[in-house]
Amino acid sequence: MPLLSADPAAFPAEPPADTHDPAVTAAYDWAAFSALGEMTDHWARPGWSDGSRAYYWMLTFPDDQRLATLARHCQEELAPLGLDPVPTDGLHITLARVGTPGVVTPGQLDSLARDAEALLPSAFSVRAMPLAGSRGAVRLSLGPWEPLLRLHHALAKAGSSVGLAPKKPTSAFRPHLSLAYNNRRRPAAPVVETVSGLRALPAVELFVSAVQLVELRREGRTYRWDVRRNVALG
Repeated sequence: MPLLSADPAAFPAEPPADTHDPAVTAAYDWAAFSALGEMTDHWARPGWSDGSRAYYWMLTFPDDQRLATLARHCQEELAPLGLDPVPTDGLHITLARVGTPGVVTPGQLDSLARDAEALLPSAFSVRAMPLAGSRGAVRLSLGPWEPLLRLHHALAKAGSSVGLAPKKPTSAFRPHLSLAYNNRRRPAAPVVETVSGLRALPAVELFVSAVQLVELRREGRTYRWDVRRNVALG
């Protein structure tokens, strides 16, 4: 497993001291978020305008009612801030970008899914909670990171074997699960204060038994997708 490394484009830029301990990664997420002076507009992304599409590896949770309930509660408390909530059927963990439909062929997707299936680790669980955030979103911390890093590494290896290596290596991966996106530049302090009051909520255990290769699209200020391949973990 490649070690995580510092990356100024990632958030947080520095890796945590321990990827096996959920308490360490949660504290690390919170320290970075609570130190922010300003939040940025998540949707101000060059090359990713309304209607854009791309293939991604993601973990999706359309039937997880405990996660949906936690998300709705947090989103109701965050509502006065005017963030863009993630629909409860759109909650996801982004793993790696594969490419765009105009470049990646159906045959490459088939090869990618086959190669990934042979490399994927065993099924695992991660905890979602407590709440924290980034420059452009409010999001749940995840822990432990280690199985997610192993999964990302396997997907990156599969992508490299078919000429679809992800743009971001595993060393720059920072696992998280977003609940609401920030839609303008603003001081971070009011958001941090609201989030701090929600950090004592009980964690939700997420069981990961498969990874989804999706065609992701942006619809206004939300993300939607169609699952192209569902690949079971080992």
